[in-house]
Amino acid sequence: MESHATRVVIIGAGHAGGSVAGFLRQYGFDGPITLIGDEPIPPYQRPPLSKAWLKGEADADSLQLKDPAWWADNGCDLRLGQTVTAIDREAKTVTVGGKTIPYDALVLATGSRARALPLPGADLDGVLSLRTAADAEHLKAHLGSGTRLAVIGGGYVGLEAAASAMALGGAATIIEREPRVLARVASAPVSAFYQAAHARRGVEVLTNASVTGLEGDGAVSAVVLADGRRIACDVALVGVGAIANTELAESAGLDCRDGVLVDASARTGDPAIWAVGDVTRRPGGLYGGDIRFESVPNALEQAKQAASAIAGRDQPPPEVPWFWSDQYDLKLQMAGLATDADRQILRGDPDSERFAVFHLKGDLIRCVEAVNAPPEFMAGRLLIARQTPIDPAKLADPSVGMKEVAA
Repeated sequence: MESHATRVVIIGAGHAGGSVAGFLRQYGFDGPITLIGDEPIPPYQRPPLSKAWLKGEADADSLQLKDPAWWADNGCDLRLGQTVTAIDREAKTVTVGGKTIPYDALVLATGSRARALPLPGADLDGVLSLRTAADAEHLKAHLGSGTRLAVIGGGYVGLEAAASAMALGGAATIIEREPRVLARVASAPVSAFYQAAHARRGVEVLTNASVTGLEGDGAVSAVVLADGRRIACDVALVGVGAIANTELAESAGLDCRDGVLVDASARTGDPAIWAVGDVTRRPGGLYGGDIRFESVPNALEQAKQAASAIAGRDQPPPEVPWFWSDQYDLKLQMAGLATDADRQILRGDPDSERFAVFHLKGDLIRCVEAVNAPPEFMAGRLLIARQTPIDPAKLADPSVGMKEVAA
C-alpha cells in the first residue's frame, strides 16, 4: 500500500494513540492522519499524574507528548472532545458525531478505565479514581497539609498517590484486601519492602482488609471495613484495577478477551485494523500465551509495531516487557515476567533501600525487580532478552559486577 494513498484514523488520543501518529511521521508516512480523542486536551504523558503532577512539580505543558503546534504542522487532524460511536469494517468508516470518516488503516488506542467500586457510598463526593489528567486535577485539589487520604487498593497507582499525599504534608492510609500490597504485580520480597518503606514514612498500611462501604454526609468522611473499623478520611482514592475499553472493538466484531486480541505487529484479526496500548491483549513472546500489559513501554512498543506495519517498514525487534514506579526516593524498575520461574535470588539488602530480586528458570533470568538498582535492571533486561545463562552464585553476590554474572 502506497503511503500517500493511505488514510489513517486513530481512535484514542492518549499516550499510545499520539505515539502512533508521531512514529508514522518519523517513519516517513505522508498520508492523512486523523487522531480522535474524547478528552479535551492533546495527547499527554500519564505516569506523572500520580507523582509529579499531584505534588505540583509538573504542569500541563510539561505533560504534553508533543509541542501543541506539532499536530497541525505535521498534518495530523487532531479532534479532541469527540467520541467514536461505531466502526463499519465493510465500508471502512468510523462514526463521530453522526458523521463518518473513511479509513484505509484504523488504529484502536482506546485505553482502559478505572474499575468502579460497587459499594454503598461509592458515589459520594471525594471518592475518586486516577486515570486521566482531569482525575489527577480533582485529586490534587483535595490533597495538602493535614488532609487524610484513604487509598482503597494497594497497587502501584495507590502507593504512588499515598507517597505524593505524604510529600504534601498530609496523611495516608492504604487499605488492601490481600495479605500484602502489590500482591498481583510484585514478588513477596518487593511487597514486604514497599509495605515497610511506606510505614517508615508514616503511612498506615492495612492488609487483609475488606472494604464494605463508604460513609459521609454528601462527601466521604470514612471508609468502612468488614470488621467494623472506620477509617476517617477527607478523600478516598479507589485503585482496584482497570478494565480495557473494548466495547467499540466488540461491537465491530473484533476478537476480544479482556483486551483486543492482536498479533506481534499489533494487528487485529481484521487486516486493516490495529490496536495498541492498554486496550490490547498481545502475544507473550518469550513467556508464551498472551498478556495484557498496562505500561507506557508496552504502549510505545506497540505504537512502533503498528506504525511500522502501516508505513511499510520492517517490524522492530521484540522488547522485553518492562515497567517502573517512583515512590518517595525509591525507583522500582521491573523487566520480564515471573510467571514460569522456579526460584528467586535476592541481590543486595532491602534495608539499604537498594536491592534486586531475580526470578530464574534453571540458569536463565526470566524477570528482575530492581529498587534503586539501575545496573541490575539494565543488565537483567539484557540477559533476559538474550536468554544468556548466568551463574546463580555470582548473581547473589553484590560484590560481583553484573557484567561478570553471565556464566
